Amino acid sequence: MYKTFRTPSIWREMDRLQRDMNRLFNQRSSSHLRVAPSYPAINTWANEDGLFVSAEMPGVSTQDIDISVTGNTLVITGERGADDIPEDARIHRKERGYGKFSRSIQLPFSVDAEKVEASFKNGVLNILLPQVEAEKPKKIAIKN
Repeated sequence: MYKTFRTPSIWREMDRLQRDMNRLFNQRSSSHLRVAPSYPAINTWANEDGLFVSAEMPGVSTQDIDISVTGNTLVITGERGADDIPEDARIHRKERGYGKFSRSIQLPFSVDAEKVEASFKNGVLNILLPQVEAEKPKKIAIKN
């Protein structure tokens, strides 16, 4: 004679919850996961003269930014201060970060560190990194 065991309702509910959670995590691919962007956001492009870097840094003053070139690496460091919020204020949303930041950018070629130029306007840092003359491509003539 076989005895039938009935699963208590709590265990059925736990099994259902486990299946739902597995389905949820299996459906979410890594492309759906959000990753916090690096700060500051940058754009870079190069031409025959060198590399141009543009970095967004709203709310940062030039005194709080340091730029250095070591070998083939550009490093931008600095600090963005917190907003002055009165103690009795109720915060409804707080999305803007503050504190120290650092970005390292691997350069595609050697740059002449003595000729690097930087400007800062409207919260955007622009850096021009000229390529070392010896590493610039040279046009070679073909003899007949």
